[in-house]
Amino acid sequence: MSAPPDLRPYLRTLDAETLVDLLLAQAHRDPGLRHSLELRFATQTGDVAEAHRLLDTAVSDGNVEYAAKVGAVLDTVQRLLDAGSPADLGPLARRTVDDIGEVLEQSGDPSGDLAGKLDFAVELYARACAARPPDAEQLADWLLEVEFDGPGRPTIALAEFAKALGDKGLDRIKSTVDDILSGGPTGYRRDVAERLLEELAEVRGDVDALVAILEAKPPRVDVSLKIVRVLRAAGRHSEAIAHAARALTPHRETAPPRPEDETVSLRRKEFDEEPNNLTYAALREAATEAGVWSVHRVAALARLRERAGESEDGTDELARALLAEGRPDEAWRACVRFGGSLALCVELAALREAAHPAETIPVYRSQVEHLIEQKDPQAYREAAKQLKKLRTLHKRAGTAEEFTGYLADLVSVHRRKTRLIAEVRAARIALPKPRNLPESGSLTS
Repeated sequence: MSAPPDLRPYLRTLDAETLVDLLLAQAHRDPGLRHSLELRFATQTGDVAEAHRLLDTAVSDGNVEYAAKVGAVLDTVQRLLDAGSPADLGPLARRTVDDIGEVLEQSGDPSGDLAGKLDFAVELYARACAARPPDAEQLADWLLEVEFDGPGRPTIALAEFAKALGDKGLDRIKSTVDDILSGGPTGYRRDVAERLLEELAEVRGDVDALVAILEAKPPRVDVSLKIVRVLRAAGRHSEAIAHAARALTPHRETAPPRPEDETVSLRRKEFDEEPNNLTYAALREAATEAGVWSVHRVAALARLRERAGESEDGTDELARALLAEGRPDEAWRACVRFGGSLALCVELAALREAAHPAETIPVYRSQVEHLIEQKDPQAYREAAKQLKKLRTLHKRAGTAEEFTGYLADLVSVHRRKTRLIAEVRAARIALPKPRNLPESGSLTS
């Protein structure tokens, strides 16, 4: 059987209006194609009203279709925020958070995709609130409702909303948390209230209150280290040294720890002593089994993010912990924010390139440079393969001309590496023709 004819040369002869008519006619016959075009429209135009319309229709879709539409809405919000749009994006971002949370409560997350989108939606809502602060007390009431609504909803880092809340909103949260704690809550509500009280002290820079809260906790390595860091950051170095000395004194009398599942306590101790993606996974498994993971996750991720801010290895541990949870988008954002190892960035880029080709291009360019620096024939061959991938990604991102310029610069810089040039030619990549580009022949480097 002969292969079907290649229609691309013919299609290139058609004017844009004719191509549009053909595509629309096919979209009317193919609901899948129409749906794909609608998602692209919502994402590319940055139309807030269109994004709201997508949410209106998303709730009636299946889980996979719902995740795709929500992803398009989040892309729209992110693009507008990145561009500094004057539009008030808070209502759209908040609606997205609420919608995803409701779907998770009603039908769960069989695709494993919605939980990560929920966290991303909260992150975008915080940015939208910082750009255009809503009513502070109404925002505080929403945060309290989300936090105390029970496990399964997003756990919010108060610091991300502190600017939008201001003193008025923070006062409202403090008053509500004090009222809840005065009633002697147990379980989840108690844990959330105590965490919020600690975050309030951190956000407001109330060192004495924060240290008092931390000292009231059962003795743990991570708690003692945090007290020392807080005191040192406040310039109270003598107190920091004194606390470190007390923490290192064995057999000091302390209040008995609150009862908790023995396995969870053990896994938490192991994580505190050596926070990494493996101890995080062990803690997650035990805490999920005990039904307390939503609370432990916040503290554990906060510790991993702290490490990520200190070193590349710390960033890798955070990203791998998120990746193991099935949250590649969050792992990617962690690497972008804190700077992960090139190897891990390439691994995450491979997961992301299909949906976001433009975002992954810088990673593959860095990999190409790294491979070329090795000055090894095998590395040159691999660099050529990655250049081929870059060419494809640029085409899919609509920046094919940018790849041409990038390749010309690369060839100009490395024109004396004849083995590299030969491998690029062998990969069937059309090379520019600078004056000093070596011809095929003897390979000397």
